[in-house]
Amino acid sequence: MYKAFGKRIFDLVISLVGFVVLIPVFLLVTIILLIANKGKAFFFQERPGKNRQLFKVIKFRTMNDAKDTNNIPLPDAKRLTGIGRFVRKISLDEIPQLLNVIKGDMSLVGPRPLLVEYLPLYNETQSRRHNILPGITGWAQVNGRNALSWEQKFEYDIYYLEHVSFFFDLRILIKTVQKVLRAEGISQKGHETMPLFTGSPK
Repeated sequence: MYKAFGKRIFDLVISLVGFVVLIPVFLLVTIILLIANKGKAFFFQERPGKNRQLFKVIKFRTMNDAKDTNNIPLPDAKRLTGIGRFVRKISLDEIPQLLNVIKGDMSLVGPRPLLVEYLPLYNETQSRRHNILPGITGWAQVNGRNALSWEQKFEYDIYYLEHVSFFFDLRILIKTVQKVLRAEGISQKGHETMPLFTGSPK
């Protein structure tokens, strides 16, 4: 019952209340990033959602558009700005995704929406992560976030898929707040952002 109906009601109520409460923070970060990124405060990118349906995720822009001499974007670590690093550290970059939740593209809790180019790389088990809506946070995020290996993240995603419940979602949201306050698991050792996924054994 919760998975079919209650989860959407829970998402809508919490995200609407949360967005209203966070409007001052939202506006402040928007203004700061508009100045720091020369008029670009938001980042839009197509991501696969439930049943691999594509949608545009919205986040605060934390990286610039710097490119090398061949017009190829520099590595994430070199494009991550000072203010962007701070915004990511305390997860402020995720606030705009509340709009994705309100719209119905995402849930508060679920597997994180990853890059479209990863779709053909998943094995059969990993592909199951697209059986539910992606989330702003998830079981993988509160168990290590970007400090986990890809295989570990997918294992946590599938575990969540098989154990969705109201109390599990509530537990994850509470643990998410704790993780954000401690700034834990933001990146893997030696990486500013999560390394690219290159596939797993089928």
